[in-house]
Amino acid sequence: MEKYALELNGVTKQYSDFKLDNISFTVPQGSIVGLIGENGAGKSTTIKAILGLIVTEQGKISVFNGKDVNAETKEHIGVVFDGSNYPDNLTPKKLGKVFQNIYAEWNNEKYFELLNKFELPINKKLKEFSKGMNMKYSLVVALSHNSKLLILDEATSGLDPVIRDDILEMFLDFIQDEEHSILVSSHITSDLEKIADYIVFIHEGKVLFSRPKDELTEQYGIIKCNAKQFDELNKNDIIRYKKQDYEWQVLVANRQKAKKEYPHTLVVPASIDDIMLLYVKGEC
Repeated sequence: MEKYALELNGVTKQYSDFKLDNISFTVPQGSIVGLIGENGAGKSTTIKAILGLIVTEQGKISVFNGKDVNAETKEHIGVVFDGSNYPDNLTPKKLGKVFQNIYAEWNNEKYFELLNKFELPINKKLKEFSKGMNMKYSLVVALSHNSKLLILDEATSGLDPVIRDDILEMFLDFIQDEEHSILVSSHITSDLEKIADYIVFIHEGKVLFSRPKDELTEQYGIIKCNAKQFDELNKNDIIRYKKQDYEWQVLVANRQKAKKEYPHTLVVPASIDDIMLLYVKGEC
């Protein structure tokens, strides 16, 4: 029986101008799940709902195989938001003492080990840290209180490629024992293509799909064709399509099948970005 680090079932939150509408997906234990969608799609609202930062109207959220999200289970959830999340007039050395009084399972030895590993100065105030240093520091804290689940909202946003790569390596190391799991919201889909096991796509407050990443990147494709060729396509094969100036772009779930059935068209692999753009801007 599959174990789940996180389960959402029918989670709904109504605002005056936006609705998080019946959100359902899972984070299998030992996996990395990427949460994608354009700005305002509902990614951050979903994360706030998971953490109990907003009250939802309906639906159920559970962690660690059916447990409620409460003070006890939050001990094992590490959270990283975009930007600095801690008092910036304090140093990592002083903050370490603060966290010892906050987290029941705070590991001071691991904390200083990680600070050293990521070359973060312990006596420098956080306000003097760069954005990349602050993000690394947030991850150090998240990993120092026996977190089993990391929840990250745009954790690599605005970072240079070298630091982003360091952080992605951290994520992969974190899940190696298959006891730890990650939910990461990001608009940098190339990062998710490197590390994610599953992709959840939210658009206008709804989950459009939740799929294994390899299924998307290895099986999905885009048919590029002219108007006559488009008219000859089996409409059951079409997920989304978009008319460009000189060609039609058609998203299909099985590009190998499309190559065989439509040999006179060009069928190319689809990136996660391509899939997201065609879902948002294409027609069906």
